[in-house]
Amino acid sequence: MAGFDPRDVPVAQVDSHLPAVPLQALSPMALRQRFAQALVWTPEVLLEKPYMNRPSAQAAVLVGIVMRDEPAVLLTERTAHLSTHSGQVAFPGGRVDPEDGSAAHTALREAWEEVGLAAEHVEVLGTLPTYVTGSSFVVSPVVGLVAPQAPLTPNPDEVADVFEVPLAFLMNPANHRHHVFESEGISRQWFSMPYQDGDVTRFIWGATAGMLRNFYRFLSA
Repeated sequence: MAGFDPRDVPVAQVDSHLPAVPLQALSPMALRQRFAQALVWTPEVLLEKPYMNRPSAQAAVLVGIVMRDEPAVLLTERTAHLSTHSGQVAFPGGRVDPEDGSAAHTALREAWEEVGLAAEHVEVLGTLPTYVTGSSFVVSPVVGLVAPQAPLTPNPDEVADVFEVPLAFLMNPANHRHHVFESEGISRQWFSMPYQDGDVTRFIWGATAGMLRNFYRFLSA
């Protein structure tokens, strides 16, 4: 989908009618308990329409929840020169390497390589259903609790910025916007969750927003 800016695509709907996840359900203890449960739930977004003709590749990302007084999600802004998803807001993560033993191993390794987050500072809770991006990545979102004192050292070759967004903001559908984009007779749809971070608007959209929407459905079940 080259040649367009997702910020320019009109908003088709905002989900203010859906309930936010209660604050008490966002605490570290509540999140641990939720992953220990076997509640039936339905992911909302699992497969994007492809826009690149390439073989599929396995990948994993770390949905890192920093355990502050107000839990926050750790996100990155990718550098502009990367071959895929350049300049976008993303979770730390990347392709599965042959020596990786699990999705969690991939996510933790990539978090170390991208932002210098050591595995010893992450408590892995579990994995959400795989999400297939339009660029043919089959992504396993690994959810983990991140110690608030964990030092971070972003890799300037991959990461332009590292920041946090309150989990409560992301788990409130009043902040979830639907977009519809028509191109060459194909209709594509995605979510965005723009967050005003001081003077900077963090435009969370596409696969990252889709995985967060699934996380919302998981916590709402």
